[in-house]
Amino acid sequence: MVSSHPLRLDVVSDVVCPWCYIGKRRLERALALVPDVPVAVSWYPFLLNAWVPREGMAREDYLVTKFGSVEAYRDIANRVVEAAAQDGLQYNPERVQRQPNTLDCHRLIHWAGASDAAAAMTQRLMELYFRDGGDLTERDVLVQAAADVGLDADETRRRLATDEDIDLIEAQAAEASQKGISGVPTYVLAARYAISGAQPPEQLAAAFRQVAAEADAG
Repeated sequence: MVSSHPLRLDVVSDVVCPWCYIGKRRLERALALVPDVPVAVSWYPFLLNAWVPREGMAREDYLVTKFGSVEAYRDIANRVVEAAAQDGLQYNPERVQRQPNTLDCHRLIHWAGASDAAAAMTQRLMELYFRDGGDLTERDVLVQAAADVGLDADETRRRLATDEDIDLIEAQAAEASQKGISGVPTYVLAARYAISGAQPPEQLAAAFRQVAAEADAG
């Protein structure tokens, strides 16, 4: 039976979070498992490394600051690379030379939402970072990514040069933290139930069906 009301699903994530990269793919598979449950997906920012300067920093310096050494991250990276591959994704950590602050990335995702392209924008930025080692601190890279999903390149370049929506993104990220979200991805269903982590598609699909049924019954 098809639900009469779309299930609200708010996805809180960051484009440089490898489990968000994997979690997005698992979410897509979960949605495919419940074609009879309409789901309205919205994307919200989480600033995983808000302390990284707006201009970004060298990846090596970032790894030393966050993990103690480049070597300390290697074992973590290997596990993530393997997990990504199991979901048909590529993570090539050796290609990443620059660690970005993702505030501008989240502005792009927000702007893309106006044309229902937030998911596509998120995917494009994640692919650039994890698969290609793209420098998300480079204005040209961001503008091209936006153009790739249908945004106007010149308009995007103009907007990125301003402070437009910076306060909004920072406020949304702060709100997520205030609500107790400390790890991503986090999926918030019907503004009531939160599921944290890149859960298996079958578990997500079961949760979607259950919450949608509860909403219809209510």
